[in-house]
Amino acid sequence: MRKYVSISIGSCLLLLFVFSCGKKGEMQLRGEVSNIDTPYVLVSYSQHDSLRIDTVTVGKNGKFLYENDIDSLTSFTLYFNHYASSSVFFADKAQKLTIKGDAYLPDLMEIHGNEINDELTSFKQQNTALLAQRGRLLNNLQSDTVAGSSALPNNEKMAQINSLNHELTQKAEDFIKANPSKLSSIVLINDFFFDNENPKALERVLGYLEGEALESPMTALLKAYSEKINQSAEGARSPIFKLTDTKDKTLQSSDFNGKYLLLSFVSSVGIESRESLKALKAIYPKLNKDSVAFVSVYIDTDIYPVSYTKNDSLSWTVVPEKKSWASEIVDKYDVRFVPYNILITPEGIIKERNIPSQEVQKAVRNSTASNKGA
Repeated sequence: MRKYVSISIGSCLLLLFVFSCGKKGEMQLRGEVSNIDTPYVLVSYSQHDSLRIDTVTVGKNGKFLYENDIDSLTSFTLYFNHYASSSVFFADKAQKLTIKGDAYLPDLMEIHGNEINDELTSFKQQNTALLAQRGRLLNNLQSDTVAGSSALPNNEKMAQINSLNHELTQKAEDFIKANPSKLSSIVLINDFFFDNENPKALERVLGYLEGEALESPMTALLKAYSEKINQSAEGARSPIFKLTDTKDKTLQSSDFNGKYLLLSFVSSVGIESRESLKALKAIYPKLNKDSVAFVSVYIDTDIYPVSYTKNDSLSWTVVPEKKSWASEIVDKYDVRFVPYNILITPEGIIKERNIPSQEVQKAVRNSTASNKGA
């Protein structure tokens, strides 16, 4: 179960907490957005350490007016069609802004009224074709998921989306390198590198920043996050963990010293997790249990999923993680979707992240052969 979330410009909620203090002044946002299916839009923002949500009435042709007294430069998130899509804009006191676009393609919203919005809109306009293609694929993917379509077409769409994201990420890096002191560069880093599978990429682009961007509180947050994810990157020593299995037995990372350990994060439902577990079940009997161990962690639900794990009939250790995505092991190992496999060496080093289930046996054998030849 992947988190199918568009990397929309300025979308991360962390940005809601970046800016504060100063003298209040009323700002205005005039909107004209097509394909709004509800008579209102929602606007969220942070004020005095609290998250606030306003409801804004939408008139004919998707027109609306939003006004707010704000302290200083503030990040707002507009939600359309019952949170089906969103777009972020930045406003300072007394500024007059405009937003125009299509609620079905939020990444292409044109927002004007200050330097940050103008620069981000320019980035969108330079990459309209890529953003539009990705937006349509995400919409189709969401429709297929609701309709219960087969997994194969969705996998093909995900491959296309990943390819587009890769290209857009390179475009974003080019912009950041060319504009190292711009606050808009921080927004692009947050959007395209915050959830990047390669932690070195985030570290690299943060190194481009200078001047106002480098001194921003958001940059400090991103640097702290960069340091955190590097602690569970490939080549790092695996974080310590303590878990409770289906038999209420406590297990911890030190129990697996001297063995290859596959941490398999899965869902109790979903085609992708079923296929991943099926592949692991085929591989497991072929492995030497004295040198290899599997642990499957179910993290998709707040309901203790014992019945689901029994149905899976796994012959290795199973952990129904009650805290789901909020669990400590998910945070420590920076797991962002399921299924997700992490292979750890007998020395406790993270060998490979997001390793396909079909490749586990080969990876263990190659590592064993390499160690013998050393």
